[in-house]
Amino acid sequence: MTPATPRPEGERTEPGAWLAVVAGTLGAFMATLDISIVNAALPTIQGEIGASATEGTWITTAYLVAEIVIIPLSAWLVRLLGLRSFLLLVAGLFTAFSILCGLSTSLAMIIVGRSGQGLSGGAMIPTAMTIIATRLPPHRQMMGNALFGMTAILGPVLGPLVGGMLTDTVSWRAAFFINLPIGIALATLLLTGLRHERSNLGLIREADWLGIGGMTLGLGCLTVVLEEGQREQWFESALILRLCLAAGLGFALLLAGQMMARRPVIRLRLLLDPQFGSVVMMGILLGMVLYGTSYLIPQFLAAIADYNASQAGRIVLLGGVPSLILMPLTPLLMRGLDIRIAVALGLLTMAVSCWLETGLTADSVGGDFVLSQLLRGVGQVLGILFLNQAAMTSVPPDQAGDAAGLFNAARNMGGSIALAGIATLQDQRLWLHSRRIEETLSANAVSTHDYLTLLGQGESVAGMVSLARIIQQQALVMTFNDLFWLLGTGVAVVTVLVVFLRPLRSGAEAMAR
Repeated sequence: MTPATPRPEGERTEPGAWLAVVAGTLGAFMATLDISIVNAALPTIQGEIGASATEGTWITTAYLVAEIVIIPLSAWLVRLLGLRSFLLLVAGLFTAFSILCGLSTSLAMIIVGRSGQGLSGGAMIPTAMTIIATRLPPHRQMMGNALFGMTAILGPVLGPLVGGMLTDTVSWRAAFFINLPIGIALATLLLTGLRHERSNLGLIREADWLGIGGMTLGLGCLTVVLEEGQREQWFESALILRLCLAAGLGFALLLAGQMMARRPVIRLRLLLDPQFGSVVMMGILLGMVLYGTSYLIPQFLAAIADYNASQAGRIVLLGGVPSLILMPLTPLLMRGLDIRIAVALGLLTMAVSCWLETGLTADSVGGDFVLSQLLRGVGQVLGILFLNQAAMTSVPPDQAGDAAGLFNAARNMGGSIALAGIATLQDQRLWLHSRRIEETLSANAVSTHDYLTLLGQGESVAGMVSLARIIQQQALVMTFNDLFWLLGTGVAVVTVLVVFLRPLRSGAEAMAR
């Protein structure tokens, strides 16, 4: 199946096209929401199914691994099955696997369910972008991209809040069962808004099986390495070494498929285009900030300010407020604002929001994140929407599916890299800051004696334990400050790549290049 070519600017948009866009957006929102919806409920789930903290992390990791593997394959699967049949299939599977998760009584059962959720849900994210690029006329695609951008922003920030509230008021199982009515609504929209298209099962014989197998092996193993490397002590672990070798083999097979297949499963040559390659690189850093800060802020509030999951989720949700305010204005912004200025402004605003969080103290609470979260929300609106636009206009319409898959996989991979880096650096910087603070103290110093006296416990064992706890707390705060600084600096550095973006012409002409 060849994706439909966007229609001329003057042609009216069929109501069915908008129903298709809404359906695709709803599916993408459901998928992005479920990435993080279990984060707040994880301790409760672990307790009920009898999983340790280490085992419980696979409830999150299984979804992410499966999602990253399927996203680049989505364009080929759409060509194979037809758009409506493919979306109906993945929507049905996502709903079924959600029910399986909600009914789970063991770790193995919920990991199978989460893997299935990731495979089916991940396919809906780039497909939503493809629907916008191929079903809407050029002058309406800005509005469609704005609608999709809202899901990319709100999904990750709403997930912890929705999951926390459902867990506190109903049950952790409700966080999965909520997908049942959404899945029914999605199927109804798909049947109404999309035409049936003939499948092209002949693609199975002509498929780039080297590329499919290599990408599945490479991305799957690499994601597990990034997620589990710190817990397994990286290359001291035989498991991590084997996974790295498997990932290397997978990527070698993927490259072989690029050279040998008549039509590779995904066009890696798109990355050679300066604009699209720059968009992908900026997407990786954007994903690092998006998912990294969504992880760090609840961790800080729980460890330092003693917030519960729902309280921390409300602070994270502030990042979504600007998107709700700015979304109605985004078509105007996309018509009147140069894409290079918009992306640079968005990424630099996100950098500033991270730098504002480098002055945290042990007395910091949720209110200290309000300004930075609001700024981050503004930066996300500009960055995500305009990078989506740049990704879609960097390639011909018949390659929109491949571009969407690569861009979304890059953003999610950025999230995995951020979480892996945070886990590694957090241990290292915590140890370093603890030692440095201890080096400034002397057991015989008058100031140390006075401070212990001030604690009311003198130089007793209890006093020394209290002092050690304070040192750890201060070191942890300093570690969080370092991590926010690194995220901000990383996204600021990559902003220079905006010079490779081609300026969009105003109005619909920009979409029809």
